[in-house]
Amino acid sequence: MKRLIFSIIILNLVFSVNAQKYMTKNGFISFYGHTPMEDIKADNNQVASVLDISTGDLVFQVLIKSFHFDRALMEEHFNENYLESDKFPKATFKGKITNLQSVNFAKNGTYDVTVDGDLTIRDATNKVSAKGSIEVISGGINANSKFNISPEDYKINIPGVVREKIAKNLEVTVTMKYSPL
Repeated sequence: MKRLIFSIIILNLVFSVNAQKYMTKNGFISFYGHTPMEDIKADNNQVASVLDISTGDLVFQVLIKSFHFDRALMEEHFNENYLESDKFPKATFKGKITNLQSVNFAKNGTYDVTVDGDLTIRDATNKVSAKGSIEVISGGINANSKFNISPEDYKINIPGVVREKIAKNLEVTVTMKYSPL
């Protein structure tokens, strides 16, 4: 009987610790840039991310080759010339929800959050701060954010010939649907 009670207590501890982490392997990230000459938009539905609701820690891993464009030639140039995805295959983000106390993970609802962290693209790392929202729903968590980055900040060299076609700032949209780990 003591072994049974001890086993139940251990199992409850294990499951309660794991219930603090949420994960997705098919999150969505897109970027968009507008210039008078051309709009550039790419989507990626293969983003892996883990959210630890006990600490607010948030980690993303994005495979660069999983970004898809409307035009194949644009995608090819993106991978070969600008992001050099064979040399730099992924981008990462490691950050934290800075106002975690304002989110009640025990109650369904939508909560405004701020996330601060380090975004690494092409081995260049920059601090990023973004506003977003966390939606607590039965059985999961949805997270959304929009923020801007500059390709120049991540050592992405754009030749003068096409410089006018590529925006100086890109709007990044993040949409995650997390499930308990």
